[in-house]
Amino acid sequence: MRKGEAEYIYSKFYGGVRFCRRLMIISAIRTVLLYVIIICAVRMMGKRQISEMQTSELVITLLMSNIASIPMQDTDQSMLSGILPIMILLVCEILISYLMLKRSKIRRLICGKPVIVIDNGQIDQQAMIQLRISTEDLFEQLRQKDIFDINEVAFAIIETNGKLSVMKKAENETLTVSDMELPFEEKYLQTTVISDGELADASLKYCGLNKENIYNIIKKEKLKLNDIFIMTIDKNGKYNIIRKEKK
Repeated sequence: MRKGEAEYIYSKFYGGVRFCRRLMIISAIRTVLLYVIIICAVRMMGKRQISEMQTSELVITLLMSNIASIPMQDTDQSMLSGILPIMILLVCEILISYLMLKRSKIRRLICGKPVIVIDNGQIDQQAMIQLRISTEDLFEQLRQKDIFDINEVAFAIIETNGKLSVMKKAENETLTVSDMELPFEEKYLQTTVISDGELADASLKYCGLNKENIYNIIKKEKLKLNDIFIMTIDKNGKYNIIRKEKK
């Protein structure tokens, strides 16, 4: 093989390698950018979990993920061809959410309405057929509510997000402290004020405490901030500390 031919093959080979490397870097950058954009868009849509999304929210989420995958895979496509449709879908979702908030008819049209499947202990078979829910599906959701006997149910409603809400019969309700007319202490939500050795300022404000209060507790327990894995506290000052495991 001549020297010129070898140099030509060498340059072509390494030129192709450089091109592939550049293509991979561009794809990686596009993926990260679109990932951030999708997260921001979903955050702007609200705090619902996937299982609690309404019909319009689920459709928008699926469309956005499919649109984002196109410029990720095809570097010949401009980023704008992916970002612009995502922004349009996001605006549409915010607008529809606002209209559903103001107009109940629009909400019913898009999301439907709750349907009673058990009325006063009796299964509404027509409602089950309408919703295309089998008896196995119904009993599965009842078991998830810790109900293993359908005779314990007074009313059961399928909500617009597909989840089952249940009201037990009075004789099957759990006995509470107020039913027994016993004295009880009011409970408050415990919030995490220290996570892996870091203070959470927002949680301190909720509890009406400041950093000095927390440091006093830590000092009393003869600990350092970095020794604490999790610390929770409520408005009454009742706290719980979990220490970090020693490596």
